[in-house]
Amino acid sequence: MADAAGTAGRGQQVRREQVRHVLIAADKFKGSLTAVQVAERVTAGLRAVAPEVPVEALPVADGGDGTVTAAVAGGFERRDVTVTGPLGDQVTAAYALKDGTAVVEMAEASGLQLLPEGVFAPLTATTYGSGELIRAALDAGARTIVFGVGGSATTDGGAGMLAALGARFLDADGAPVAPGGGPLKELATADLSGLDPRLKDVEIVLASDVDNPLTGPKGAPAVYGPQKGATPEDVAALDEALAHFAAVLEKSIGPKAAEYAQSPGAGAAGGIGYGALVGLGAGFRPGIEVMLDVLGFAPALERATLVITGEGSLDEQTLHGKAPAGVAAAARAAGVEVVAVCGRLALPAQALGRAGIRRAYALTDIEPDVARCIAEAGPILEELAAKLGRDYLA
Repeated sequence: MADAAGTAGRGQQVRREQVRHVLIAADKFKGSLTAVQVAERVTAGLRAVAPEVPVEALPVADGGDGTVTAAVAGGFERRDVTVTGPLGDQVTAAYALKDGTAVVEMAEASGLQLLPEGVFAPLTATTYGSGELIRAALDAGARTIVFGVGGSATTDGGAGMLAALGARFLDADGAPVAPGGGPLKELATADLSGLDPRLKDVEIVLASDVDNPLTGPKGAPAVYGPQKGATPEDVAALDEALAHFAAVLEKSIGPKAAEYAQSPGAGAAGGIGYGALVGLGAGFRPGIEVMLDVLGFAPALERATLVITGEGSLDEQTLHGKAPAGVAAAARAAGVEVVAVCGRLALPAQALGRAGIRRAYALTDIEPDVARCIAEAGPILEELAAKLGRDYLA
């Protein structure tokens, strides 16, 4: 357990007296608990020791997998659609809709979790289904689309997504190029004129915690390709293919295609960020900022005197646009104290303090066996939350 400000007896007692409303705004514990389940377990732990304290739950996400679930928990309607999965088979994917705003999560249609265990397709996985999800949101009358990207199985630069929305990508013989990032090396002409005209009248927000460019040492293939099963040879091939994709698009739509390839977020989710920027007219924003706006975090924060955030691993990545950092930044700006729960803590107290997190409670504080923490995350988190409640509320 880390305490970023050196809490002790008397000062802690003052804070206990001040805490009158708790807001739980935590992300998922990946592989163990959804954000909704995290909120449920923390709520149960707190109520076990301080049943009189109001507790409000607002599960959050940063645009990656779990974003639609968080939106539904926040009052959006879940819509299920049959779309094309990353391997070309049919899968059921969901988006969320409320008052003309759709939350579309590309991982629902094109995510790693849709691949069979041990199966990867770094060169051929397609984002076509993500385009079908966007089209479904347009069909439902969405005027704003929050496009959360992350957790992808794909590295096709968003070509599949754009094809599903009416773009044409042809080889030298005039035939459509095959799905996936690898075949883009065969691309001869790109035609975006057939894109769904409704896209021009819709605001599309590219929500991501990734600011990588499309290609190069920090690009999508080099940084994220290996986690999708790409060998060093695959990474080189994908980087070359995506650079070629951008060059062909530049001939078709002009120099902005090259500019977008270097833009922050272009490399998100295997380059689907690039497709969204260059073809959909999307604007890039950090995913957690977008989701906090969409979920109504600001009014919930006004009611809170203590915020509990968290995710599976609080580590260096957390500080770079992940949900807990975004929650803590917003709460700190409002003068509300923040503590965190996590499965594993890999940040020193000073780093937590700089992020606006006063204290962090880890499952490994209670159960040192990481495997048990993963397998029994729910009850251990509930026990951990009770400890937090005794420190701050009881």
